[in-house]
Amino acid sequence: MSNSIKQTINNATQWGWKIDPSSVSYDESAIKQALLQLNSPCYLVNNNGEIGLSQTAVAADQGGEGFLNVIAYTAPFTSDNFGDQRFSKAHGSKHAYHGGAMANGIASEELVIALGKAGYLCSFGAAGLVKSRVEQAIQRIQAELPDGPYAVNLIHSPSEPALEQANVDLFLQYKIRTVEASAFLKLTPQIVQYRVAGLSKNTDGSINIANRVIAKISRTEVATKFMEPAPQKMLDALVEKGLITAEQAELATQVPMADDITAEADSGGHTDNRPFITLLPTILTLREEIQDKYNYDPPLRVGVGGGIGTPTAVLAAFVMGAAYVVTGSVNQACYQAEASEHTRRLLSEAQTTDVIMAPAADMFEMGVKLQVIKRGTLFAMRAQKLYELYSNYDSIEAIPLEDRKKIEKQIFRRNLDEVWTETTTFFNERDPAQIERANGNPKRKMALIFRWYLGLSSRWSNIGEEGREMDYQIWAGPSLGAFNAWVKGTDLEDYKKRDAVEVADHLLAGAAFLYRLQNLKGQGFEFSSAISHYVPSSPVER
Repeated sequence: MSNSIKQTINNATQWGWKIDPSSVSYDESAIKQALLQLNSPCYLVNNNGEIGLSQTAVAADQGGEGFLNVIAYTAPFTSDNFGDQRFSKAHGSKHAYHGGAMANGIASEELVIALGKAGYLCSFGAAGLVKSRVEQAIQRIQAELPDGPYAVNLIHSPSEPALEQANVDLFLQYKIRTVEASAFLKLTPQIVQYRVAGLSKNTDGSINIANRVIAKISRTEVATKFMEPAPQKMLDALVEKGLITAEQAELATQVPMADDITAEADSGGHTDNRPFITLLPTILTLREEIQDKYNYDPPLRVGVGGGIGTPTAVLAAFVMGAAYVVTGSVNQACYQAEASEHTRRLLSEAQTTDVIMAPAADMFEMGVKLQVIKRGTLFAMRAQKLYELYSNYDSIEAIPLEDRKKIEKQIFRRNLDEVWTETTTFFNERDPAQIERANGNPKRKMALIFRWYLGLSSRWSNIGEEGREMDYQIWAGPSLGAFNAWVKGTDLEDYKKRDAVEVADHLLAGAAFLYRLQNLKGQGFEFSSAISHYVPSSPVER
């Protein structure tokens, strides 16, 4: 019997096909190549104890003398077959795949445009950027992708509501049709305004939802808020301010706050570190309950992100019922991402254990943490030191002189009074209310000073600030380590050659290949490792 394929179960299934012996391959390499041709069917035969594969068959009554019986079969299955096709239709993409937002423009215009031109939806990482920078990105993306697909990120800013409002105003001005809402702890007037301002009635009486929302969540209580209609109290307030019409407020009671819910598992950046193997089923169950209650048309969709770094993970997500998958960490090491070469090299070398939680700049006072790379940087340790000082003291002046001198020398590399001057200048341009709230509030002032370091550390990573390498804040989840292990020994191991489109192509094509393989395994066949291991070698046919 062939060492490439072994029959582990005596399968009595009778297929209605016959195979010409001359079309059968027994060579390991030829068998794998046939399985990789995802658009073609594959038939297994047993020829005197040797298992072979053919891609052509005839009806049983048409087979000539000596033709072989089919003992197993797998149908054509491509990456287009995965997920909920309504996701692709709604967003104008070709695949149920979403390149998620990475803040500070790491999910850059280049990344959005490259994936968009290849038929993949991707979100621009608007979080943390000033309005003019976001506007510049929108203009470029719309020029390159006038018909999409693309999205822009709206991150919850509990301490900077004016920034959230400025972005919503910008999205409405430029008619941004898909927003990825992330890090929301609750609904805000801003996200409700964006959603509801795009509602209108079609001529047939149905509701047209012009402004789509993809809500990235990790908790059921937050997911519920996005799965249900907007709260009446917020709708009334928006109508009173003239930001939406009374008719739009009425229509909003019949639609969910989001079209798509991304169950965000153990990801880079903001995360609750939950494995998607437990989070996704929980959110899917919640979706069924709410969908049954409201009977939305079209129905709610649930995808998953966080942990998606290999074809195996992609396949697992889709088999579990995900409508789409979201990638992030694996894209940050690609050359289209707005990350310095030093950062991308560190990302390409990361293992699954090279991540750690550290205080977040945007939600520092709340004690919220995010996931970052720990190898090659001291950011997590230094950021944690700042949070400990913030927790233990009520003002900069209350910090013991020895501790103050240490953080000025090792972390800030300047006097904290100078840092406050720079912080004041920054927020007077971005959100003057922040400085007003800090005046007369020493604890708040200390938080803003410490956020100077947390905010700049990610920027240093993006631009490659020389001399600050040990302070780089690099967001990533353990899926990046899995991805690096998978591509080891291939062209994608080299961060200089990592192309986001090629990464997406291989993740989906690999998952489709593994799906076909699992189909045959379920019929009682075992394959050699040389066949069953998907290697991202040659470009995927488009």
